[in-house]
Amino acid sequence: MGNEISRDSGKPRYLQIAGDLAEQIRVGVLGPGVQMPSESEVMERYGVSQGTVRKAIAELRTAGLVDTHHGRGSYVKRLPPVRRKSSDRFRRSHRRSGKAAYLAEAEQAGHKPSVQVLYVGPVNAPPEVAERMGVTAGAKVLARRRRYFSNGTPTEEAASYLPWALTEVIPALLSQNPGDGGIYARLEENGHRLDEFVETVRARLATKQEASALRLSPGSPVIHLVRDAVTSDGRVIEICDTVMAADHFVLEYRIAASD
Repeated sequence: MGNEISRDSGKPRYLQIAGDLAEQIRVGVLGPGVQMPSESEVMERYGVSQGTVRKAIAELRTAGLVDTHHGRGSYVKRLPPVRRKSSDRFRRSHRRSGKAAYLAEAEQAGHKPSVQVLYVGPVNAPPEVAERMGVTAGAKVLARRRRYFSNGTPTEEAASYLPWALTEVIPALLSQNPGDGGIYARLEENGHRLDEFVETVRARLATKQEASALRLSPGSPVIHLVRDAVTSDGRVIEICDTVMAADHFVLEYRIAASD
C-alpha cells in the first residue's frame, strides 16, 4: 500500500488514491483519530498534483471516513454509526419507563447521550410547519430547539413545533426538561394519544451554520428528517425538524406487510 495507482487502470487517479487510503483506514494502518498524511506527503507519495489530492480527501469525507479541519488537516473519524430503529425508539413502553426517544436509541447503540437545550418559547410558524400542522402561516406556536450529543460529539439538531394552546394545559412543555419520557409522555398523560409517526427523509449537504454546529467538514452530507406526530383522532400535534450528521446514523425501518 502507499502508491498502488496506475495511469492505465481507466479509473481516475484521485479515486485510486482515495481507495488506497480507505484501505489503510480499514485495516488499521491509519487508526481512529490519527491525522491523515499532509497534502504534500500524499502528492509526493503518489506523484500527483494538489488538486488530485484534495479530490481524493473529499471522497474520503463523503464516505464518512475522515474529518477535515481548516488549518489542522484531516483526521480519521473515531465514532461508528448510531443505528436508529424507527420501530423501537417511539415505543410507548419507552415513554412509560421514562425514556425519551433519543435516550432509548442511544442506549441501544451503546453510546452515552446528552442534550443541550437551545431555545424553548413562542415563534411564528414557518410555512412548511404551518401547512403540516394545519394552522395559518405565521401563527404562534411553541418551538423547542436542542442539540444532541453522542459520547460528547454533536450529532444532530432538532426543532419541535407544537400548537401554542397546549402550553396552557401542559405547562411542562415550556420547561427545558419536560420530565421522564419527554414531551410525548406529557402529551399522552393529558389525553393526546399518539397513533403514528410520519417521517420524511432526504439527504443534502450541510449549510455553513449546520456544519459549524455539528463540527462537520465543509461539504459534509446531512440527513434532513421531518416527523409528524399524529394523534388517534388524526391531528398532527407535533412536528420535529431534525438535521443529522449523515455519517453517524443508519436509518432502519420496520414496515408491516399486512394491510
